[in-house]
Amino acid sequence: MARNSRYDVLFEPVRIGPVTARNRFYAVPHAAGMTNAMPHMRAAFRGMKAEGGWGVVCTGYVSIDPGSDDSPLPFATLWDDEDVRSHALMTEAVHRHGALAGIELWHGGGSVMNRTSRLPTMSPSGTSWMATHVNFMGHQRPRVMDAQDIRALLAAQAAAARRARQAGFDIVYVYAGMGYLPYEFLLPEWNFRTDAYGGSVANRVRIVRELLEVTHEAVGGKCAVALRISLEELRARPSANAPSEAHEVVALLAELPDLWDVKMDSSPTDCPPSRFAPEGSHEPTIDFVKKVTRKPVVGVGRFTSPDTMVGQIRRGVLDLIGAARPSIADPFLPMKIDSGREQDIRECIGCNICIGSWHDGVPVRCTQNPTAGEEWRRGWHPERIASAASAASVLIVGGGPAGLECALSLGRRGYEVTVAEAADEIGGRLRFETRLPGLAAWGRVLEWRRGQLERLTNVSVYRGNHLSAADILELGPAHVVVATGARWARLLYSPLEIPVGELSGPGVYTPDDIAAGTQLATPVVVYDFDSYYMGSALAEHLARSGHAVSYVTPAGHASAWGIMSNEQPQVHRALAAAGVALHTLSRVTAFANGAVTLANQFTHAEMRLPCASLVIVGTRFANDTLFAALMAQQSACDDAGIRSITRIGDALAPGAIVHAVYSGHRYSEELDAGPDAVRYRRDAPLPRHS
Repeated sequence: MARNSRYDVLFEPVRIGPVTARNRFYAVPHAAGMTNAMPHMRAAFRGMKAEGGWGVVCTGYVSIDPGSDDSPLPFATLWDDEDVRSHALMTEAVHRHGALAGIELWHGGGSVMNRTSRLPTMSPSGTSWMATHVNFMGHQRPRVMDAQDIRALLAAQAAAARRARQAGFDIVYVYAGMGYLPYEFLLPEWNFRTDAYGGSVANRVRIVRELLEVTHEAVGGKCAVALRISLEELRARPSANAPSEAHEVVALLAELPDLWDVKMDSSPTDCPPSRFAPEGSHEPTIDFVKKVTRKPVVGVGRFTSPDTMVGQIRRGVLDLIGAARPSIADPFLPMKIDSGREQDIRECIGCNICIGSWHDGVPVRCTQNPTAGEEWRRGWHPERIASAASAASVLIVGGGPAGLECALSLGRRGYEVTVAEAADEIGGRLRFETRLPGLAAWGRVLEWRRGQLERLTNVSVYRGNHLSAADILELGPAHVVVATGARWARLLYSPLEIPVGELSGPGVYTPDDIAAGTQLATPVVVYDFDSYYMGSALAEHLARSGHAVSYVTPAGHASAWGIMSNEQPQVHRALAAAGVALHTLSRVTAFANGAVTLANQFTHAEMRLPCASLVIVGTRFANDTLFAALMAQQSACDDAGIRSITRIGDALAPGAIVHAVYSGHRYSEELDAGPDAVRYRRDAPLPRHS
């Protein structure tokens, strides 16, 4: 198919200093959990984006010095010549497909703890980031940087830039954002120095200028030099010399970098979940930059719509369309636009499971793209899959996230696939969850797969078909895949942090009841020890439906795991805006006589809370009755020609949508495959030269 002419502007080359990007698609630096410890996985993951048509593909953050150590979070290093070989694998993979390779050189300053290197940390004035969430807490406080420290910082940046050039990078970054060291000089909360690096904006920006200058000198005109800078706080601060301090900073540095990479200041605003922020949410903060500099500007905004991308270019907001999450969800997004296949874009849903992967310290995961992170170790490809190894038929019972992904991937392999969905519509849990506040974009998991399946003549989907074990025996498919989902339980929560003690009776509900349309009496207590999105989203939904709602959790925050996905701050604001009363560190121990009894998680002190309806959002168990019935009739299955019976998704092990999609895809990759397809390769750092 031919490219739509209105998208031609996206495929114009862009000059960036001494190098030229082949188009305007720019995969910005983002953490992916694959560092020097997993160099082959990292190279294959980034290389896949280049294969998919991105003009520039960047690394995650790369430490320039052992004094910048973000352990236990996965960060890369470029400390010595041994690290050069590791990064060269990535640049070779990117160049193989005609893209430029960029590297984000980084010093964490007062925002890291140097837990592994155990070197004293440093910041402009001895201030440190004292986070309120445990992942980022620590007890190492930085020293005040002196003149020698500043000289050492500049030398480390220059040395890392030279190594970056040696490793084959085309674009080398100075990183002045997200609370890291150069950014710390920009804000007076971090920087109350009285020397040439403190006080006025011109003085505070001096270290960034010097870092840019030494980087330019180090790469010798062979690489472009990019400045990645956070502008959210600076944009909000008045300036005597410009509309804001952000305007002043950009004006002072306007033509020094070859590229401006502009972003927000904190992860929850820079990478906000779709639940709370739309596509293009950065624009009000960064829209002025192109008016101040003649150099190209790249920015992000979870861009998945090519029309939105064109709008950013035409309206003079950006020169290059930056993407982190959309480039993970669909590494082939540019190529699909280029070939007139916009409808095939696997759009990012903004769930931020990818960011949670980094917080977990593991390789990146993606709800939409189950092949992300598996390019090297399992050999999976987002657009290609091995042909069917047999003419066997496959029956998938259940049309939720796992079943649909399994059906799509098996269909692409060429198998004859039948999907039997008991409900009148496919989607499983997504049918309800996407109706909760802010979760409509998650419907892309269903809609994309529905659209792709409709084109496959070898996949048949039957709705309103509730199959029993006897029905399946009569059908006699070669392979049966049970994707019947999971159910929420009415269990309580013990001081040992284990679900125990079923609470049944009138007025006790689970999310399944709400999904089924059960009407609740008010006031409502939502008791959440699942700690992800469901409890808070239900509480907000019920409050906005007119109920008086209290949210109770044994954790210290609402949706406590949401700190991993950048949701937690916005969850608290959303609950407050909806009028939901919040009770943390509390367990429900009883429900009777129009009230629940709460016990403090640590002190066990009790209180009573008015309650007519208690909604327990705790643990889930697999709907495995059908699977058990089939397994109990093994001889009958053999007689019917059924060769395998396999559970996938929540029917195997209840989890998030990302786990269900992955489970369905893994089955499809491994059906009729040899042992090599089942195992995965273990990556390791490159051996060091003696």
